[in-house]
Amino acid sequence: MDVYFAIEVISVVFSLLFLFLLIRENIWCWIFGIVGSGLSIFLFVYSKLYSEAVLYAFYVLIGIYGWYLWLHPKKDAKSVKITQWPWLRTLFYVSATLVAGLLLGFASNKFTDAEAPFVDSQTTVFSVLASVLEAQKVLVSWVVWIAVNGATIGLYWSRGLTVYAALMVIYFVVSVYGLYSWNKRFKLQRS
Repeated sequence: MDVYFAIEVISVVFSLLFLFLLIRENIWCWIFGIVGSGLSIFLFVYSKLYSEAVLYAFYVLIGIYGWYLWLHPKKDAKSVKITQWPWLRTLFYVSATLVAGLLLGFASNKFTDAEAPFVDSQTTVFSVLASVLEAQKVLVSWVVWIAVNGATIGLYWSRGLTVYAALMVIYFVVSVYGLYSWNKRFKLQRS
């Protein structure tokens, strides 16, 4: 077994543990996310998906942020609660993220030898948005993840990262469940 494939498999296992614990709102999800993301950075540099490598470095940082946020909720709450943004705010952030992805795609295309720079850039910036929303337990984060995971399946497959592509298929399905699960809890919180 080649070392990159072994790292890919280990990272995928940690990423799956992260996702399942996240859906259950278990704080330990962040540790698995941090380690899995750390391992992924090497793979994406090797595969010339530089925006993905930067994204996974960000995942390490957002993991630390999420861990801290969930460990130290605001004084007036026992834990971070699931919230929903107004549609206008969501539209603003989605539009800004789309523009950021285009700018990153142009820069990546011009200054690097990146493969699929525009798809890579869009999935990267929308993953950043979804990650920040997820750490803050904003319900729409799952909608963003569904879109990102769907697009990322083809990106990873095209680079020969078949285990990661399979992970994204699982992420896509589980993200639908995550949306359903968090939406159910959100409605219970409000009643």
